[in-house]
Amino acid sequence: MKPQILIAGAGPTGLSLALSLAKQQVPFKIIDKEAGPGESSRAMAVMPRTLEFYDQFNFADEFVTGGIKIEGVHVHVDGKEKAHLDLGSIGEGISRFTSPYSFPQDEHEKVLLKQLDRYGVNVEWNTELLSFQETDEGTRAVLVCDGEESEQEFLYICGCDGASSAVRHQIGAGFPGGTYEQEFYVMDMKAEGAPIGSHRLAMCMHGEEFVVLLPVRSTDTTRAIGVVPDYMTSAYKEITSENLVDYMQSAFKINVKEVNWFSTYKVHHRVAEVFRKGRAFLVGDAAHIHSPAGGQGMNTGIGDAMNLGWKLAAVVQGKMKQEVLKTYETERKAFAERLVDTTDRVFTRVVSKKRANRLFRKRIAPLLIPLANRSDRARRKLFMILSQVQIEYTKSRLSRGKVNELQAGIRLPYTGENYEALRAWDWQVHVYGGANSELRDFCQDRGLALHTFKYDSAAEKRGFSGGAIYLVRPDGHIGFVHPDRNVQRLQKYMDDWGMIPFKA
Repeated sequence: MKPQILIAGAGPTGLSLALSLAKQQVPFKIIDKEAGPGESSRAMAVMPRTLEFYDQFNFADEFVTGGIKIEGVHVHVDGKEKAHLDLGSIGEGISRFTSPYSFPQDEHEKVLLKQLDRYGVNVEWNTELLSFQETDEGTRAVLVCDGEESEQEFLYICGCDGASSAVRHQIGAGFPGGTYEQEFYVMDMKAEGAPIGSHRLAMCMHGEEFVVLLPVRSTDTTRAIGVVPDYMTSAYKEITSENLVDYMQSAFKINVKEVNWFSTYKVHHRVAEVFRKGRAFLVGDAAHIHSPAGGQGMNTGIGDAMNLGWKLAAVVQGKMKQEVLKTYETERKAFAERLVDTTDRVFTRVVSKKRANRLFRKRIAPLLIPLANRSDRARRKLFMILSQVQIEYTKSRLSRGKVNELQAGIRLPYTGENYEALRAWDWQVHVYGGANSELRDFCQDRGLALHTFKYDSAAEKRGFSGGAIYLVRPDGHIGFVHPDRNVQRLQKYMDDWGMIPFKA
């Protein structure tokens, strides 16, 4: 079939969007101007919410078995460990995946490419989007492959093409924000020392400088991410790994045996003014970039893709009104703005040279961290934020209804048995307790899968109400909730969005 959607960019964001469309049998083309997948990696952290998405495609276990589970954070100040935070089971009962994993971006992309291959989809490498314009029926794109230009038509274009996005430039979207003045370095190395651990992240501070160390690729390789010391930027025309190794060994009390990869870079914080214009969408780094604080960047882009993919499929296949596409920007832009603001404040405090911030980093924070280990509430709150399971769309037009404290728009609370149903990647009805014949007949007529679960202490603890109707979106967020089994409100919600029988 003729491709309906063009995906420009084959990083984790573009590949995730492609997987979503492939699973929903929507024809598309995915291109990338590079010759092949990346061979180095800056993004490392894979968060539980991302693993939940991948579990809907039934391949999350490849990251669990092939990645390194981060079970703790250790804080070192001037060569001595001052505090540690346990992470291994921090998400117990909230998600199947209870802590972040370290999994290099280049290996991450290989997993996604393998999954796409199972759908018979290949990335068209060495292919670049030069320009596009809207027509009465879609878009006409000019592509260049190995120097040869061609015009091709699509219904929609998705810019997953990074911070320098050609799609963003084409639609004239501003990209306000700024660039941090500090220069950063990233280094993959083999090293020894107290901060080095096989399943832990270490944050090491010395003077005004810091470095984050985490395991990567194998338990004997460590990733270092830090700020280049001020004296180096003024003393050297070019920062080399040798310069930094000498400094790191002295400042952070580690012994670096071998450097496998090294790079320096600047960090930006920006959010595009719009995430959509006409038939073009911005996804991932094309729409927002921010500091590495919390390892949220790549995961946020994948979240964008999972939000947009099912909406595009619904419109292309005529299963929902086009208005549903407007909710992509309202849902994801609001989150991106909050995230950039939060990571900017955290990051500024971490790198600030002000005396108050140095005191907080080196004295106060190490005293507060052990308290979190003893507080289930604090640990739960930390997991909800870090893992991205707290992302909600309660103010979206797609979200309707509230029962007790559980509101439409939130991610479906995890009970231990209700997430396997989400592998269908389609709208479905959940009921905790029995479903009456009226609801059963309605779901059968509308092609909706109906899942009934026990209304037990686990369901009650997660906020579910016995007998209430929960209409769950393909991405695992609740779209509609009503306190009883009466289907009239459910039918109105579906009719308002033009939701036709799904299996027709």
